[in-house]
Amino acid sequence: MTSIYDDAGRNVACTVIEAGPCTITQVKRPETDGYYAIQLGFADAKEKNTTKSLKGHFAKANTSPKRKLVEFRDAEIDKGLGDTLTVADVFEEGDLVDVVGTSKGKGFQGVVKRHGFGGVGDQTHGQHNRLRAPGSIGAASYPAKVVKGMRMAGQMGNKRVKALNLTVLKVLPEKNLILIKGAVPGHKGAFVIIEK
Repeated sequence: MTSIYDDAGRNVACTVIEAGPCTITQVKRPETDGYYAIQLGFADAKEKNTTKSLKGHFAKANTSPKRKLVEFRDAEIDKGLGDTLTVADVFEEGDLVDVVGTSKGKGFQGVVKRHGFGGVGDQTHGQHNRLRAPGSIGAASYPAKVVKGMRMAGQMGNKRVKALNLTVLKVLPEKNLILIKGAVPGHKGAFVIIEK
């Protein structure tokens, strides 16, 4: 993340994303595929790391192998197979976008960090060293089980997350960069999907 100053002189936190150039690797149409969509490829991949079926797929689009392929349904674009999309073709300053990514993995975490439990707090009632414990998790003889969905310790993060209605602050077409207000899911260098 970084920050820039807006027209009113306020310091605004933003995330810089490299969003192109993307190559159109497939165009789906209702008469052949049952729906309309375009598939975009981003970031060149090594030839040796690409399967034969994908090599044929990229050869049909007359492009080099790509590391990331994403399909966008009902996308209206006036370009064809093998053409290149840049940031300036799709985004403008002030647009609202959704950003999809995989959140940072935080491993196995307890209930205080994972769900915001308060813990025991003041060490009353004979508590010794269980300040961050979950406490009671079950009921009495009925239902005589732990109900599904009980918030407990477990794997935190490393899930697909969508950040909604983020504002595009600035578009830098010469470097294919886009500055989006606020934070987006994922670590530095991670792939994200920007939906308009």
